[in-house]
Amino acid sequence: MHTSGTTAYPPLTEDVEVDVAVVGGGIAGLSTAWELTRAGRTVAVLEADRIAAGVTGYTTAKVCALHTLVYDRLRRTHGEEAARLYATSQQGAVERVAEICAGVAIDCDLERAPAFTYSVRQEGTDILRAEAEAAREAGLPARYTEDTGLPFAVAGAVRVDDQAQFHPRRYLLALAEDLVAQGCVIFERSRVTEMLGGTPCTVTTEAQHTVTAHAVVVATHYPIFDRAFLFARLQPRRELVVAAPLASDPGPLGMFITEDEGRRSVRTAPYGADGQRLLIVTGESFTPGTGDAAASFARLDSWMREHFAVEDTAYHWAAQDNDSGDGIPMIGPLHPGARHAYVATGFGGWGMSSGVLAGQLLSGLITGDDVPWAELYDPRRLWHAMREAPALLRQQADVARHFVRDRLHTAHVDSVTEIPPGSGAVVRVDGHRCAVYRAEDGTVRAVSARCTHLGCIVAFNAAETTWECPCHGSRFATDGSVLQGPAMWPLAPVELPGTQPGPGQGEGGATTSGP
Repeated sequence: MHTSGTTAYPPLTEDVEVDVAVVGGGIAGLSTAWELTRAGRTVAVLEADRIAAGVTGYTTAKVCALHTLVYDRLRRTHGEEAARLYATSQQGAVERVAEICAGVAIDCDLERAPAFTYSVRQEGTDILRAEAEAAREAGLPARYTEDTGLPFAVAGAVRVDDQAQFHPRRYLLALAEDLVAQGCVIFERSRVTEMLGGTPCTVTTEAQHTVTAHAVVVATHYPIFDRAFLFARLQPRRELVVAAPLASDPGPLGMFITEDEGRRSVRTAPYGADGQRLLIVTGESFTPGTGDAAASFARLDSWMREHFAVEDTAYHWAAQDNDSGDGIPMIGPLHPGARHAYVATGFGGWGMSSGVLAGQLLSGLITGDDVPWAELYDPRRLWHAMREAPALLRQQADVARHFVRDRLHTAHVDSVTEIPPGSGAVVRVDGHRCAVYRAEDGTVRAVSARCTHLGCIVAFNAAETTWECPCHGSRFATDGSVLQGPAMWPLAPVELPGTQPGPGQGEGGATTSGP
């Protein structure tokens, strides 16, 4: 975000008609729009904020087909053909990025490098050997190795060569310019709040302007329209990132990930004009609205400094991912009855390759082209139901626990006066739970603590100064505005007795926003 340009595409201010409406301007939405435009379709992209500025703007930007330990699991649970199709489609996405960069002349720091899944535990080597064998059988150039180039010892690793890493914003902003040159229209600050299926389909923004289209693609990371109850099959998680310039050497060549030590993911990127590299370290996952993000950031930063020679930490942030119950993304028809509505979600932390793949797959479905791996990713898949069941039950038990417990649990503080500057807490006021934030200058801002998606109680994330829903991962700013779905409506502002409303909240007590 700091090393790429800004965008200023106009909002939707009148009704339009196109072949395909794409809701969401991240890598999945823009890739789908690009593929469809190249296929001769007219496309409108509608983004609630700015394109490539949500999850895609804060990704660690690995474009690879080695997704930790996926292939041996796929081989055992879904069969060798499923593993082969997964490898073919994911590696195809890697090559598609390289092809587009060359064809459109995009300068986005694209680098081809090996990807590693490693373990520091000797007892983990048998798992890695099985993964290397499964990935090789699936068609990837995979091999087992004990030499990674990392500055610390590992017990073993899976290596797959010729993967990629890049600057996703530079890639996507150039892709957007090419899209507009081809006749696609992009609308920013145009939050979609309603969709009607049928022939044709219509989507409506909160400003009550509509796009009429033959097909609609919902590429909002977490589906904002969910008639198939996909939220019951998705588990949101936040993952922290720290980044620091390497002190002397260029760092290890490649992209590295391990499930050890609470999961750690490492890569480097160009930093500055003198050949210096930025070390990017990811890990410390937690469900939104739970955990101590500040402590997790401290652990991650400490791990980075223990294992690498780096300068002062230059950046830290968090990104959000959605895991499907069976570990396979959901790309295809939105629900069993859908004829012209499609979705892309559940990328499980591998959104760069899966987002590009989604563009290819959805474009093929809409234009009538045969896509060999369409059934593997189909959100309507029932043949995975038994395999999804344990994860589904665990997730829904957690949701039910939050839905009930968070209502019965006593408030975090007894009164607003107990909230220190720069902090927030859920407070019971006149029998209602309010999410109250006190700014550093003492100004108090209060909103309803009830998430506008399905009504769970939000919690305060002090490290990111946000309200987060622990049930399905919606995130809100302290003024209640939506930062991340599936929620479409802001948290309702509340006027507390004896306090002044925060900036932008106005006068006159509580109001309602949305259904």
